[in-house]
Amino acid sequence: MDEPQDMERFGLDNDYGKRRQKRKDDVLYGVFASGDIDSSDSYELSKKRRLAKKSSQAASGSFEQHTKGIGLKLLEKMGYKGGGLGKNEQGIVAPIEAKLRPKNMGIGFKHEPDHEKSLAPSSIPFNDKLWSKQEAPLKKKVYITAQGLLPKKQEQQGIQAVQKVFDMRGPQVRVLTNLENLNAEEEARENDVSMPELQHNFKLIADLAELDIRKLDRDLRNERKTVVALQKEKEKLQKEAYHQKQQIHNMEEIVSVLDQLGEKSSVGSLTLESLAKSVEDLQTRYADDYILCNLSCIACSYALPLFIRIFQGWDPLQNPTHGVEVVSTWRKLLLGRDSLNFDDKVSPYTQLLMEVVFPAVRISGTNTWQARDPEPMLRFMESWEEFLPPPVLQIILDAIIMPKLSAAVDSWDPRKETIPVHEETIPVDRKTIPIHEVTIPIHEETNPIHSWIHPWIPFLGQKLENCYHTIRNKLASVLHAWQPNDMSAYDRLSPWKTVFDPASWEQLMVRYIIPKLLAAMHDLQIKPPNQRLDQFYWVRTWASVIPTHHMLQLMDVFFDKWQEVLYHWLCSNPNFEEVTKWYLGWKELLLPELQANEHIRYRLHVGLHMMNQAVEGLEVAQPGLKENLSYRQFETQKKGAVQAQQRGSVKLTMKPIDMTLKEVIEIHAQQNDLLFKPKPGRTQDGHQIYSFGNISIIIDSLNQKVFAQTEERWSLVSLEQLLELHIRSGLRRH
Repeated sequence: MDEPQDMERFGLDNDYGKRRQKRKDDVLYGVFASGDIDSSDSYELSKKRRLAKKSSQAASGSFEQHTKGIGLKLLEKMGYKGGGLGKNEQGIVAPIEAKLRPKNMGIGFKHEPDHEKSLAPSSIPFNDKLWSKQEAPLKKKVYITAQGLLPKKQEQQGIQAVQKVFDMRGPQVRVLTNLENLNAEEEARENDVSMPELQHNFKLIADLAELDIRKLDRDLRNERKTVVALQKEKEKLQKEAYHQKQQIHNMEEIVSVLDQLGEKSSVGSLTLESLAKSVEDLQTRYADDYILCNLSCIACSYALPLFIRIFQGWDPLQNPTHGVEVVSTWRKLLLGRDSLNFDDKVSPYTQLLMEVVFPAVRISGTNTWQARDPEPMLRFMESWEEFLPPPVLQIILDAIIMPKLSAAVDSWDPRKETIPVHEETIPVDRKTIPIHEVTIPIHEETNPIHSWIHPWIPFLGQKLENCYHTIRNKLASVLHAWQPNDMSAYDRLSPWKTVFDPASWEQLMVRYIIPKLLAAMHDLQIKPPNQRLDQFYWVRTWASVIPTHHMLQLMDVFFDKWQEVLYHWLCSNPNFEEVTKWYLGWKELLLPELQANEHIRYRLHVGLHMMNQAVEGLEVAQPGLKENLSYRQFETQKKGAVQAQQRGSVKLTMKPIDMTLKEVIEIHAQQNDLLFKPKPGRTQDGHQIYSFGNISIIIDSLNQKVFAQTEERWSLVSLEQLLELHIRSGLRRH
């Protein structure tokens, strides 16, 4: 159907078609549409729009009056009752209106807020300056200069660390050093900033200018630092140049002095005193140059011939202090303030003594010095010890003294030495102990070995260990024939107690000395009416050198006899005043170090307790029993043990009130004249092994049991079984 026919069908004239076509052009092209629309057409168009808006608000869907109304029917079926679309009727009711922009205005033109104004060109007041931005209220412009910008930026750099920020929100990645302008574009759009592109360009220009200012400031500061550094370098070079000039002057002075010394040395007029004076003057005036140029070596080269002339024919053993003062003076000159060179093997001072002193000592030490007469060499060492550097001293000890001592020790024979002997009578108070006169031989060795070995211990130290081994072997070779009444062994051995190591010394005592002293103590007879103390004094003499635990064993032998004699004396109604004097006399014979020992005091206390029992009229305990233990107690306990055995009890039931199982077994051994003692260094399951007559036993004090070694195992036994095992063992041996 043709359009004119349609228009006639709906009762519309052709003018409506024309106006519709123009309105479409206005919507599509806006201000850029053709401007041939007259004002009457525009007015009609605006009027119809207002009428359409009112009719749409009054009755929704009235625009379908010329149609079948299918759209409204569909909406009503879906629950539409008029108003805006949406659950909450938030949709618009009026269609979007087209607004007419003034001529030559772009899309960004800001429309007036009044929507009720007509869109006709005649309703818009014409203004030639509508395209320009509305003038904003003037703000006070603030300018910043380079002097104000630099301190602010330096302060910000000092507080904030520069970090890179990658902005990946847009189509391109942006790298920022701060978050100040991160959202600049969004803020410009929100704040309706005019011409943001132009302002952005201006900001870039300002940032570039700021960077240039900061770069210039940085370059300026670097240049200033360079100026300061160059100024310091200039001052340093000036000082160095002055120092070089002064050093050249000093060198000229030193060369002049050395030339004069060389001339004097060539003509033979140079003396050691004048040379020392010149060298001391150089050392004082040019201390640094003296060390830098090593003038001590030059001075030593001039002094060496003069020293050889002074020490020519010198015997250090006859005149050990010769040349000490001269060497002391030259020690200060050659070493100076650097005392560390004293240990240097190649120092001028060390070389000087090696050329002058050491040859004389080597000749005298090798040809005339005897190791058995250490005094001459010791006097030399004492005089020169302060002035001999350690390298020179070690060479003298290793090359001269040590070979001499080793040869003397190898040739030493203790059996061929001359030992004068004289006898000394020891005074003893006869009122306390009636005894014979005690005469002890005193031996005096003309030159004992310790007198010429011990003085070298501070110098040689551990180097003498080989000599010690030889000395121990030679002493052991003669001690097998030694007798306790010969005090020469004590005179020879006692000085070595602090020299030999403790293990070697104890081995020597246990092997050769203690057994013979023990035999002498067993031979000692204690007789109150007429006492001889020879054996006692022999043993007492060795108390200071024998280890304490071994000395206590020797004294136990004495106290066993002493207490036995005291017991029988107290049982025979004695004169208690004589007994007291006898007790005090023996106590005075004990050395102070023995009286200070706890075990010795205990043995004396046992004797004193026996005396107190006798005075009080009580039964005196027999020696070997624990104090306050009577025979009646022992017999009762023994009977209880026999009865327990008859009942078939394997476990020992004899448990005394104030005695341990070990003490009971010890008393049982004494009653049967059997030896009961521990075996040193031998244990079984953590228990000490004891010798009970001919068998070995262990005592379990915790469980009150006794085990005896039978064949290859340990069996639980009683006291009576111990005696049977002892008898069987004796029969098997026979």
